Amino acid sequence: MRRMKKSAARLGDAEVRDYRREGWCVRAGALSAHETAALRDAVERVGTSTLQRIAEKSAARTYHLDGNRFVDIGHTTVQFEHHEDSQTLRVIEPVHDLEPEIDALLDDPRIAIPMQQLLGTQELSLWTIKLNLKRPLEGSGFGWHQDAPYWMHDHDDVDNLPNVMIALDAADRGNGCLRVVRRSHLQGRLPGREDGSQLEGFYTHDRFIRDADVVDIEVGAGDLIVFHPQLIHGSRPNASNTQRRALIATYQAGVKPALKTGEVRRIARLPEDIESRQRQRA
Repeated sequence: MRRMKKSAARLGDAEVRDYRREGWCVRAGALSAHETAALRDAVERVGTSTLQRIAEKSAARTYHLDGNRFVDIGHTTVQFEHHEDSQTLRVIEPVHDLEPEIDALLDDPRIAIPMQQLLGTQELSLWTIKLNLKRPLEGSGFGWHQDAPYWMHDHDDVDNLPNVMIALDAADRGNGCLRVVRRSHLQGRLPGREDGSQLEGFYTHDRFIRDADVVDIEVGAGDLIVFHPQLIHGSRPNASNTQRRALIATYQAGVKPALKTGEVRRIARLPEDIESRQRQRA
């Protein structure tokens, strides 16, 4: 882990203002090329081990929503790509307990300190962390949505669950970078679609998407995007020959259970906390 002064990890006034007013801010070059490469290796290990678990574990539960395949293995939910009989992974949630390198990332001051700022507390715990995989030429897009409809039945304060996306590859319009509807978080939770699909309530109604307000957030590998849980966001498919992999971690104030595991994953606050946790992993 690259050492950094606490003041350097803090969001600046302009970054906080962007998050509050626009719904997101970007921190370029937060992770080094070496760190980002190590995380790419880690998520590929997760992908390989997840496919092995699905093949080997008879308790894995397979189901389909709107024709798309999902598999639950214990508390881990796996989504496959949308084309028929696809064996390509799309989303894995949560992933911190599948790979120590990803678990350690949650305590990184470059991520945790901005979350402390936005939530106004030093005491943090994990809400969830997922891996988004957009493989070249087949990675599907994500429809416009807010996070609140997914979480409102499991958390009593969905306005205060900030997300941080860690870009593991350069992301642009061609390979399906994150897209947002600027300032949409200021409207609160919005109605879902009414199209008769199984997941209609989880996708934001089209009438709230104005083309003039859509922003494609193009970033480099190792950049961070911090965004509000009520911000409408989505992405296009990956139409390129390049990977677009990302981790999205969501934090909550206090010491509370995580979304899927039901266990508390407290975020280390001090250097000695981090060093103690590293010794436990060794």
